[in-house]
Amino acid sequence: MTEKKRRNVGIKVLPTEKQVALWRVKVKAGSLAWLLEPDAENPAVRYLALRDLTGLSCTHPELVKAKENGFATGPIARVLEAQRPAGYWVKPGAGYSPKYTGTVWSLALLAQLGADVSEPRVLRAAEYVLEKTVAPVGWFSYNGTNSGVIHCHAGYLGESMHMLGLGDDPRVNKAIELQARLITGEGIAEGGSDNPLRYYRYTFGSNFICGANGGKPCAWGAAKAMKAMTAVPEHKRTPIMVEAINKGTAFFLGTDLTKCNFPYREGGKVSANWLKFGFPNFYISDMLEVLEILSRFGRGGDPRLENAWQLVMDKQDAAGRWPMEYSYNGKIWSNIEAKGKPSKWVTLRVLRTLKAAFPG
Repeated sequence: MTEKKRRNVGIKVLPTEKQVALWRVKVKAGSLAWLLEPDAENPAVRYLALRDLTGLSCTHPELVKAKENGFATGPIARVLEAQRPAGYWVKPGAGYSPKYTGTVWSLALLAQLGADVSEPRVLRAAEYVLEKTVAPVGWFSYNGTNSGVIHCHAGYLGESMHMLGLGDDPRVNKAIELQARLITGEGIAEGGSDNPLRYYRYTFGSNFICGANGGKPCAWGAAKAMKAMTAVPEHKRTPIMVEAINKGTAFFLGTDLTKCNFPYREGGKVSANWLKFGFPNFYISDMLEVLEILSRFGRGGDPRLENAWQLVMDKQDAAGRWPMEYSYNGKIWSNIEAKGKPSKWVTLRVLRTLKAAFPG
């Protein structure tokens, strides 16, 4: 990247460069104002922008009102309308099926939309998921059994529980701690052992190894597992979590994120979604999500991320907005914006990531 391009991006990528003082000047004028506009279709965007980007206290009247609006109408309301009285969606059980409208998908969507357990229906759903998806050994499982642990599924559930307000629940803490142990290998027996705390089909080795990826480390699984770790406040992270975080950081900083040169199963290839930014995020990951993760750990300004940040900024339009490049519309309970059009949700993702990386 040329010096001229670096000045245009306005992001610190080399130790010798002067970091711009405020993250807001890294984007074109109007981005934040756009997110703060009233929006009948996506009212929760305004709530999350006020909460995460402006620094308003949780008791500020404007934030309280924005939260009420976000819960009352729009996608959150439509997802909750589809919930069954017992707390699940579609059918009882662990909730992995049907994909995208089952219970775990619906709960993860609610978390990303800004819902939390102050709403009784959300609390009921979260408790239902904890009852049905925590395996006997203690980690999150797609089918509730010990063998059903998958890094992507366990990771986004762990993060979701924190986002929903259940981060202090001992079941959540134990599940994330055990996922960290699966990554580091600490206290986990080899596959085939009689010890229930062992590697299984989908996680049969340390360092993010996944059976679905041909027994090789999985970037998607690593991203989701790392998001669960980032959700835990720094002062509450155990030594095992910190070790897992270090392994994940090395994994992602070991390659140019714009190339996605991660291990693949035989015949596998880079997903086209890797360089497309969308909303929501389930087990599929993208480069922006990895930048968010690394930024939460204070590594957002690492010089090895220079190409990744340039790609992010190149997607910004003249009005400081980012497009919806992949979408789950037609698959989830509520369509969210239009693919190919400027997206408040994607722009919110970018601004939150920039703020974490370059707080000023």
